[in-house]
Amino acid sequence: MMDPLWLLLVGIVIVVGGILVFKLQAFLALILGALAVGLLTSPDMLLSYGLQSGMNEAAATALANQTIGRRVATAFGNTCANIGILIAMASIIGGCLLKSGSAERIVRSSLRLFGEKNAPLGFLSSSFTLAIPVFFDTVFYLMIPLGKAMAMRTQRNYVLYVMAIVAGGVMAHSLVPPTPGPLFVASELGVSIGLMMIGGIIIGIITVIFGYMYAVWSNRKWPIPLRDTQETTLEELAKVAQQEDSELPPFWLAILPILLPVLLIAGNTALQSTIGNQPASEITGWQEGLLNFFTTLGDSNVALTLAALIAILMLFLKIKERAVLRKTILDALSSAGLIILITGAGGAFGGTLQQTGIGFRIENLAADYQLAVLPLAFFVTALVRTAQGSATVAMITAIGILGGMATSGTLGFHPLYLALAIGCGSKLFAWMNDSGFWIICKMSGMTEGETIKHFSIQLTIMGIAGLIAIMIAARLFPLV
Repeated sequence: MMDPLWLLLVGIVIVVGGILVFKLQAFLALILGALAVGLLTSPDMLLSYGLQSGMNEAAATALANQTIGRRVATAFGNTCANIGILIAMASIIGGCLLKSGSAERIVRSSLRLFGEKNAPLGFLSSSFTLAIPVFFDTVFYLMIPLGKAMAMRTQRNYVLYVMAIVAGGVMAHSLVPPTPGPLFVASELGVSIGLMMIGGIIIGIITVIFGYMYAVWSNRKWPIPLRDTQETTLEELAKVAQQEDSELPPFWLAILPILLPVLLIAGNTALQSTIGNQPASEITGWQEGLLNFFTTLGDSNVALTLAALIAILMLFLKIKERAVLRKTILDALSSAGLIILITGAGGAFGGTLQQTGIGFRIENLAADYQLAVLPLAFFVTALVRTAQGSATVAMITAIGILGGMATSGTLGFHPLYLALAIGCGSKLFAWMNDSGFWIICKMSGMTEGETIKHFSIQLTIMGIAGLIAIMIAARLFPLV
């Protein structure tokens, strides 16, 4: 069987070379990369991957017998199932917030409260806080219109605003429960959720500081202007920015499409981790009703759909022209369609890489090296993340490798630090097999090269800063 590391190299050359050297459209380069990797993955490799992933023999055999087209299409469809509705609704929300003046109203209110100088810190703290109960992708969808409106008003620092939003949200996603990655790692290591939350917030703040410092530097080094996007042009943004306060929606209405899904999703998360974990016999009638309410409306797809409807209504009340409203929604969905295609192709590429068994190959490599456990956990997670694109899969893989040594007696420090090192390792190195890379790239208007310089390097710096902080803390405060 061919070594999965060679297949990873083939995929990297095709995708990165296709986009950056031959200037292929991202969707085409990613699909070509997925097909090439899939074609070179033998049935024996697929069978081995299936069995090692926990499939029974019949399911693993069925996977091994699937055609390359079916495997790529399945991975593409699974990614679209996770993010398709979210991106479509988020695009509608963003377009309506910008054209109705709601984003402008929120920005003006923020400037009065914090001042222009502190606006990036406001984005940073808001995204970190929101990303604790809500997936980072959703937080980014909801906040990017505010970053665009702020850049139009200040006429500078667009990169800083975008990177501040990213820096705050990405670390909470991998360090602070109840998001799935840190929640799973904490439970596997026997770390209490409360302790994981405290440790994740402390280390997260440290990493965010370094991420913000890089954002300030890169904004000066490689400034990027605010650009036209399919759903909103610079001319339209300028017209909104020039409106009088009396022409803009009230603040409470402007913030509602952002606040409502956050409250619904956060409420669902909180209730699932409290009432939802109780025995059925102990749940009262009103608790069950409350849980059912938030289970339905707190689903991210439903919550963002409700927010999109509110945003559409808000825009219609402002313009009262159905033709303009229809065009706004059509433009938003057209833009969302391209993002969904590219993101789905990234998921297909990452999925075919996973099926090569690259995660298990890295696991075997890690077993051959006797490194200190914290750097080992960090770099194993980083390798898996870079190889196949998913931070959550990388964390789950790493805990499978290192879980057996995770006791305070063998480690010399509390397993909390191991969990945090795994979380920080999942930040390296986000590139073109990561769906989040494409969401940030396309929704911000950056090119692929600009996204690597700003987003990918920023995450790498934050992850390394987190590892250093964790190693120092484990030495000074072992908690055993």
